[in-house]
Amino acid sequence: MNMLTSIEKEVARLLVLGFTNKEISAKIYRSISTVKTNIANMLNKFRAKNRVHLAYILGCEKII
Repeated sequence: MNMLTSIEKEVARLLVLGFTNKEISAKIYRSISTVKTNIANMLNKFRAKNRVHLAYILGCEKII
């Protein structure tokens, strides 16, 4: 099942690589607010406690 939208996948890929919200925003040409919303949505989808936990889940589960 594909749980992530195309934008969430791109945000997730950069998140796992350690980019900040501002850096992700610049790379994908979206506002910082949009990046924060995408990360918040992914935190909820994966029941992650924070962005580090989310990056761990995404990386370990090879979701991206």
